[in-house]
Amino acid sequence: MTSPTKMQAPTLLTDEEKMLANYVPVYVMLPLGTITNDNVLENKEGLEKQLKELRKAAVDGVMVDVWWGIVETKGPQQYDWSGYRSLFQLIQECGLKVQAIMSFHQCCGNVGDAVTIPLPQWVLDIGESNLDIFYTSRAGNRNKEYLSIGVDNLPIFAGRTAVQIYSDYMKSFRVNMSDFLEAGLIVDIEVGLGPAGELRYPSYPPNQGWIFPGIGEFQCFDKYMEADFRKAATTAGHPEWNLPDNAGEYNDKPESTEFFKPNGRYLTEEGKFFLTWYSNKLLSHGDQILDEANKAFLGCKVKLAAKVAGIHWWYRDESHAAELTAGFYNLKDRDGYRPIARMLSRHYAILNFTCLEMRDSEHIAEAKSAPEALVQQVLSGGWREQIEVAGENAISRYDRAAYNQMLLNARPNGISRNGPPKLKMFGVTYLRLSDDLMEWKNFRIFKTFVRKMHADKEYCPDPKKYRNHVVPLERSRPKIPIEELLKATKPMESFPFDKETDMTVGGALANLLDNLIGNIASIFK
Repeated sequence: MTSPTKMQAPTLLTDEEKMLANYVPVYVMLPLGTITNDNVLENKEGLEKQLKELRKAAVDGVMVDVWWGIVETKGPQQYDWSGYRSLFQLIQECGLKVQAIMSFHQCCGNVGDAVTIPLPQWVLDIGESNLDIFYTSRAGNRNKEYLSIGVDNLPIFAGRTAVQIYSDYMKSFRVNMSDFLEAGLIVDIEVGLGPAGELRYPSYPPNQGWIFPGIGEFQCFDKYMEADFRKAATTAGHPEWNLPDNAGEYNDKPESTEFFKPNGRYLTEEGKFFLTWYSNKLLSHGDQILDEANKAFLGCKVKLAAKVAGIHWWYRDESHAAELTAGFYNLKDRDGYRPIARMLSRHYAILNFTCLEMRDSEHIAEAKSAPEALVQQVLSGGWREQIEVAGENAISRYDRAAYNQMLLNARPNGISRNGPPKLKMFGVTYLRLSDDLMEWKNFRIFKTFVRKMHADKEYCPDPKKYRNHVVPLERSRPKIPIEELLKATKPMESFPFDKETDMTVGGALANLLDNLIGNIASIFK
């Protein structure tokens, strides 16, 4: 006799359930200074009004920078989470979810930084007597945005290493936010791994004179990184090899440097050794800190995430110079991003990529910029390594062209009416909440954007229905040997992307209609 279990027919999905599988949740990044340097929630009433508007627009949640320079500013392990507890309480009351960024970097000096939030003062005090804790250019310029990778494992911060500092901070966050974690308010923990919270070197700092589309500079000339390179070169049997002294300055073009010019030094044995060392240091840095994050949040129903910068200028140049100085050893015959995705895979982490809104045609020809191809390459690499990918826009935009590009990248082959699409991003974060976004015309288009990200479906409070169910975080898998990570440098064709999204927010006709409605509305003001 056949058992009732075996006789049971498979559950058939309804048309509604099939369409919901195309749903991409939308988060909105909060202003950088939402919590002031004095650890106070800024303009609570105004923020509450905006959060309620986001909720009415069916936005799924918000992204929040949890600044190290605010929380641990009074001294080592003297944490004050009061401002963020007030903020999270408000967000919870407004019915939104939270993506929390462990922001171990300075706020100031990058595009869009409207406020200044330095590293904790006690850390800067240590730096006064030891400037080598900071990233350093060949000319000796120190960058105080983020601690150098060279001090990751040196106990020079009141007896702690930089990695221990980050680990203790995350453990304290878990303890002090346990009620919000248990309530499911916090869904993602994005771990800051470099300047602007991105896994990269600070190779193109505007506050040191960099201007787009300069190639940037290598940032490995603090004494700790220099010693590490000398040791690596000697071990490799080449003690005579040195860090590059011919890679130009921040605003140079590739062809004006000995290192990046056609058939330049970057293609020599010495150049390849340096670039491998430089990029591997970044991989190891991200891997070690994500391992600490995994231990800190073990068992919590959250996803870990890491942000990777979208260095799209000089992508069409043979040298990919701007990517190389940032730490992404990416060439036509070497994939610089899939090893990062492979590293993230052992931590069950999301790869969060930037510049989703950009199109090649929007940039000057001399920059040899290709954001579309870059996004395609990075997302494809993530999907090939079987990890979740998410993304955000790099610059605040309110136009339909930008939204349509983001929609295309979120579902590169469109929606599927038979269940989950072949390719779909885990989530999209819009940068950022502002008075400009809330302006009538801009917010009207934004609401359409959210609706289209949701595949024309109503807000869905249950992530299981769109395949984003988050389970308790498991312990990271065993460390992947660097040799295995580097096998992922083998280039592969990117997955094909459609030319346009099938969930458009409209084009020229819609813009014309907006202007007409705006003109009529102004008459009756």
